[in-house]
Amino acid sequence: MQTDVIVIGGGHAGVEAASASARAGAKTILITHNKNTIGEMSCNPAIGGLGKGHLVREIDALGGVMGLATDMGGIQFRILNASKGPAVRGPRAQADRKLFRAAVQKIVSEIENLTVLEASAEKLIHKDNKITGVEIAGGEIISCAAVVITAGTFLNGVIHLGQKTWPAGRIDEQPSIGLANSLYSLGLRMGRLKTGTPARLNGETIDYSVCDFQPGDDNPKPFSFITKEIKNPQVPCHITWTSEKTHQIIRDNLHLAAINTGAIKGRGPRYCPSIEDKITRFADKDRHQIFIEPEGLDTNWVYPNGISTSFPEEVQDAFLRSIPGFENVEIFRWAYAIEYDFVDPTELGFDLAVRKYNGLYLAGQINGTTGYEEAGAQGLVAGLNAARFAGGQDNVIFSRANSYIGVMIDDLVTKGVSEPYRMFTSRAEYRLTLRSDNADQRLTPLGIELGILSKERVDAFNNKMAEINAAREFVQNTLTTPAQGVKLGLPVKQDGRKRNITELLALKGVEFETIADIYPQLREYTPETREQLEIDAIYSGYMARQENDIAAFNRDENLLIPKNFDYAKVGGFSIEIRDRLEKIRPATIGQAARIEGITPSAITALLAYVKRRDNKNVA
Repeated sequence: MQTDVIVIGGGHAGVEAASASARAGAKTILITHNKNTIGEMSCNPAIGGLGKGHLVREIDALGGVMGLATDMGGIQFRILNASKGPAVRGPRAQADRKLFRAAVQKIVSEIENLTVLEASAEKLIHKDNKITGVEIAGGEIISCAAVVITAGTFLNGVIHLGQKTWPAGRIDEQPSIGLANSLYSLGLRMGRLKTGTPARLNGETIDYSVCDFQPGDDNPKPFSFITKEIKNPQVPCHITWTSEKTHQIIRDNLHLAAINTGAIKGRGPRYCPSIEDKITRFADKDRHQIFIEPEGLDTNWVYPNGISTSFPEEVQDAFLRSIPGFENVEIFRWAYAIEYDFVDPTELGFDLAVRKYNGLYLAGQINGTTGYEEAGAQGLVAGLNAARFAGGQDNVIFSRANSYIGVMIDDLVTKGVSEPYRMFTSRAEYRLTLRSDNADQRLTPLGIELGILSKERVDAFNNKMAEINAAREFVQNTLTTPAQGVKLGLPVKQDGRKRNITELLALKGVEFETIADIYPQLREYTPETREQLEIDAIYSGYMARQENDIAAFNRDENLLIPKNFDYAKVGGFSIEIRDRLEKIRPATIGQAARIEGITPSAITALLAYVKRRDNKNVA
């Protein structure tokens, strides 16, 4: 059997990788242990959040799967930080696990050039430093030009439940042992990480009367830019809290948690710690929040977000029943921790290709990240670049200046990870321009250029932008004198200067509806266009400054360092600095400057040498 691209793993990274590869024109095979688990939400039944929601919108802007599947499976939609500035607002949705999985599988089944193969990938086949295929269980070799590995937590995965341990990729699924060994044989730097999941509870045995009620937004806002409306019934979530009794039970039994016995070597996520971690690290807190999240419309399973653990069953049972509302709870499935192999992401280039082997790409938790959204975004990049490599085309690089995808990949490749990486808005320097609302304006033109978008999406984008551009022209060219402003009741300075509608909207205390009363044409625009006009006004005083910052950033990013640059030739480098540069092998001066431990003087010396080399045109 032969194909252009093989994607290993049917999780969120694998789905986006296979979809992007096929949409880019490559004949693609997605290898997964079980077709029925494609699109499985193996941990919490939710998509998006702060930073994460930005990634989902960017995936969607490039024609990906996750946003559409969320809209098809979502049962509660909320905009987090809705009262704050647009740059830090994060769309989030609870999803019905069955509906989400079915939506993913439906979308995948309709993608041209994509074949799903139920098999176990056991070994990478390579000649010299070029990947040539994959051997599956049974010995068959599938030849290809490129491979994308999206193994999630399956590489030498081990589940920990108290003192019990057993090999697994996730609950009730076998780990990938052969593939892990194959990666080790390539000489890549690898390590172990850990994550966990809470128990699953019977929602019918929870006393919601003592819990806080958490409804979704009245008007659910879709994730995908082409979804017209949310059709599923919407349901509430609830919030409860740990108690002092909970904390005492946990403190008394810390010696029984797998993370404290030495059984787990991998480091867990700092920003999604287990409940035993929380009690230890935040000893001053007398309670911790627990979000009670329904897992679907036709099930009584609920996900208690915030209390993942590796305690044995009897300790879990005791501390759960000490939580208000959970006194009589029925436990459907025990919580567990899982430990797995990952590849040091500094082994990768910005295209998520392994630098040492042509045609090998990695995406998702194998690169040290955590979360569906981070995995999906990497999958899109890896799959797209694998397809372009197979077709003899240049790779596609995402920048910190144009996307959260670029921020994440630059962080991974430049800094590596010591714990599972999670996206936050605070990681982006250019948050004002990298908003979730304008992801399509930033990235859909690239998708059109690359030819990876459907006609429906291209038409929808062009129609949207035609209206937005016409609206922006109207508000910029419609002027009001100070005298007219006073007559209209606006707090305009009497300085003789005419102001356009954007400037009027930026006035303190002035609402959009107030200006729309003056200029009724504004009400003819769609809600999305009106939102863009309001955001333009909010950030009108800041955008020019940020654009200058981005221009300065791009100047450094455009200063390329030769691929096989010899850092020993640059005078003045310490051994430590030279070793760091040799390990990361930055592609640009900008990336070199972001490497931990690289001093300004080292960048000055490197910049001078690179410029001198370019001027002399020496190899």
